Amino acid sequence: MKKLFAQFMKFGVVGAIAFVIDYGLLALLTELFGVNYLVSATISFTASVVFNYVASMRYVFTHKEDMSRRREFVIFVVLSVIGLLINNACMWAGVELLGVHYLIVKIVATAIVMVWNFVTRKIFLDAGE
Repeated sequence: MKKLFAQFMKFGVVGAIAFVIDYGLLALLTELFGVNYLVSATISFTASVVFNYVASMRYVFTHKEDMSRRREFVIFVVLSVIGLLINNACMWAGVELLGVHYLIVKIVATAIVMVWNFVTRKIFLDAGE
């Protein structure tokens, strides 16, 4: 349990940095360049996934020796695309149905997707105990 907690904490640090990338790019594209919030959310989420893959597979999760890096990346991307769908569904529902500001909704969406990411990456990608 101690190892799992330590791993989750590392995941949290990587996730916090990815969140800054995601949230910052979302706000920049939407506020400064006038890009639709859902388009901005997709672009910013994708940029943060690239960082998250590199950092997560280096510092958080242990590479499965019987899995190629290509397969690992494909699984990571598939799980991330599902996370993107969850993110955008939360963004749309929060903004369009509930009338909440998109930057506030993004915080809630990120928390939901964070749980999805940790659990699925632990199951499908981590060689640790």
